[in-house]
Amino acid sequence: MRSTNVADAIPIPANSSPLIPRLFCRDVPAEIDFCVRGLGAQELGRRQGQDGKTLHALLTLCGGMLMIEAEFLALPNRAPQPDGSSPVAIYLYVANVDEMVKRAVAAGAKILFPAKDQFWGDRTAWVMDPAGHVWTIATRIEETSAGQRQNRWEEIRKGS
Repeated sequence: MRSTNVADAIPIPANSSPLIPRLFCRDVPAEIDFCVRGLGAQELGRRQGQDGKTLHALLTLCGGMLMIEAEFLALPNRAPQPDGSSPVAIYLYVANVDEMVKRAVAAGAKILFPAKDQFWGDRTAWVMDPAGHVWTIATRIEETSAGQRQNRWEEIRKGS
């Protein structure tokens, strides 16, 4: 039987994810440290430039992969401003959102939105890491049907 999974048709390196976020940072070692200490990531490797500064790292995080990159003037990618205004937020499922938020804060994150149960069945919190990247940390607390989510959303909209 032929697979309908698009990723099966894509030549992906062994032990790699088909989707790998790349976080651009001004201080790559500091972001690696935050991801390891604050989120429980594992570092797979890093590369230094000719000046000895770390330019790139590959990490695993909750079963996925993440690249940490230095800014390069020849490329258009830049690190976020340190005010939480990043156009991208990373949604990360973990076993216990409340514990992970405590861990992230201990590693230097700022809470943007405290943990709260959401209508779709997740408990989520938003934190900003020291480099300015925004993380939505989530734990699935309830499986919901499309109908339940729609009804709950309508109730929220009526209450606004």
